[in-house]
Amino acid sequence: MAASEQISAELWDEFHTVVNMTSRELQEWLNVESAGEETEELPDRSGKATGRRVLEILGKRRTDLTEDDVAVMRRVRDIVRSQRGPDLEPTAGGADWRHGLMDIGHDPLKPV
Repeated sequence: MAASEQISAELWDEFHTVVNMTSRELQEWLNVESAGEETEELPDRSGKATGRRVLEILGKRRTDLTEDDVAVMRRVRDIVRSQRGPDLEPTAGGADWRHGLMDIGHDPLKPV
C-alpha cells in the first residue's frame, strides 16, 4: 500500500493544525536557531532534523508523502498534543519549551 493511501484525512488535517508556523517562518526559525557567533549552517542543514523534515513535508502534496513522512507527521502531532493538550490556545511558557516546539513547527504563542 502506498503511503498516500495510509495517511488519513484526519492525520493530514491534524498535522497542518499543530504545525501552525508557515514554511517561511519555520525556515527562518531553523536558520536563527543554528546560527552561532562565528558560524552559520547552510539553509538545508540548519535546525534540528525533525524540523527540516517538517519543512519538507509542508512543501509536499498529500499524494507525494512517503511512509517516513507519515511517521514524522504522527510523531510531531503526538509531541504537540502531549505538550499542549486538545485546545491549542496560545500559551506562554518557558523559552526552552517554546523553542523546542518551534523546532518542529509549532509556536505555542500563535493562535491556531
